[in-house]
Amino acid sequence: MSMTDPVADMLTRLRNANKARHDRVDIPSSNLKVGIAKLLKKEGYVSNFRIFKDRRQKILRLFLRYSDGQPIILGLKRISMPGCRVYCKKGAIPKIRSGLGTAVVSTSKGIMTDVEARQNNIGGEVICAIW
Repeated sequence: MSMTDPVADMLTRLRNANKARHDRVDIPSSNLKVGIAKLLKKEGYVSNFRIFKDRRQKILRLFLRYSDGQPIILGLKRISMPGCRVYCKKGAIPKIRSGLGTAVVSTSKGIMTDVEARQNNIGGEVICAIW
């Protein structure tokens, strides 16, 4: 059975593993998910990630971070969905939690944070928000 929204599935698995205090979570891999994982690692939301081959497909394993037993990721929200895409011009990219969170933006230059998109003066599809 095919998945309608693989990114939403990734965010849900990440949210559930975070709330259950798991140290890692396994997700079916894709180029978009690997790009999001790189961004999560760069921003400090996850400690590391690995890609390995399962019997049928590649698996993306994210290693979650905690601070004094509390999760680093407090919330995740899917913004642009397959049925309702959300695009923003360079000046209209949203600030998440007054700049304390991160918006993941898919641009023509690749996947980047809202801050990087503003610095590069480029717009794109706002995939999700993390805080």
